[in-house]
Amino acid sequence: MRAAIGDTLHIHTNHLGTVEDLAEILEVRGTDGAPPYLVQFRDGRKRLLFPGPDAVIESSVKVAAGEERSYRRIHTRPGW
Repeated sequence: MRAAIGDTLHIHTNHLGTVEDLAEILEVRGTDGAPPYLVQFRDGRKRLLFPGPDAVIESSVKVAAGEERSYRRIHTRPGW
């Protein structure tokens, strides 16, 4: 898994009654974009975490001319 500052960590869930969560990556503390990541969740909580197999990185890529953003998903689960 590789991430950059400003990317979004999307944590999916397989458990009934729990919601998916989104967090912005504030710091990348591993080498070459690897975990652990310091993230801030939508409710303001900050945590240092190693994402599990239920998480994906949604990387924001700036388009040079128009400053628009597009997203590409980086899946952590094998075979995705």
